[in-house]
Amino acid sequence: MNWRDYWNQDTPIYTSERHKLLHYRLIANDIIGLIPSPEAIVLDYGCGEALFADTIAAKCACLYLSDAAPLVRERLNVKFRGNGRIAVVSTDDVPHLPEESLDLIVVNSLVQYLSLDEFRALLSLARNKLKCDGRLVLGDIIPPDISPVTDAKALLSFAWQGGFLRSAVTGLARTAFSEYRKIREEIGLAQYSEEEIVDLLRDAGFVPERAARNLGHNQARMTFVGRPVQARDSEDFAER
Repeated sequence: MNWRDYWNQDTPIYTSERHKLLHYRLIANDIIGLIPSPEAIVLDYGCGEALFADTIAAKCACLYLSDAAPLVRERLNVKFRGNGRIAVVSTDDVPHLPEESLDLIVVNSLVQYLSLDEFRALLSLARNKLKCDGRLVLGDIIPPDISPVTDAKALLSFAWQGGFLRSAVTGLARTAFSEYRKIREEIGLAQYSEEEIVDLLRDAGFVPERAARNLGHNQARMTFVGRPVQARDSEDFAER
């Protein structure tokens, strides 16, 4: 089993329905804060269940929800059928979107499941699809020095604030014996330092910047913003 197969099924990654709802609401609010204008065209790449996509779509002109898992896309189509601002597409469909048509691309909690070649290809794709003043946001990047214990503490803090502490404790114990842990041990999760992400973004034609806070609840992880390199930026890089 690979990560794509794993996510194309019901998974125990959320410790309760309340955990899932609060997680997706937080991510939706974070994405809304990134939307540059009501006329923006936005792509949520690797969107998952995107439970509050309608609240995001209300703040922009068009929201593409893209996910590799057919089961996820099927559920998104059912949930948001009739919402003219939301289009559900496969990750394989994204290359067919018009060049330089997107104002914002959000890739949250996905990079850790990609190989380096897949990550580079995604950065190149994003560069081609963004408008000259668009933004690419890479959220939930896992640094090399983070441990599962740090992630667990972040979850428990989120659970305490959100009122699902008991289910979080039970869920952590369940995850320790789950398929997620097995595939994580077999395949691993990609981890990157700040310097590595900056270099990858620059190589792909972006001006990189680390955001002040990470998307979502885990502030031990990192978010980066890349904007397409312009002529003036190229001159600056040459001088460096």
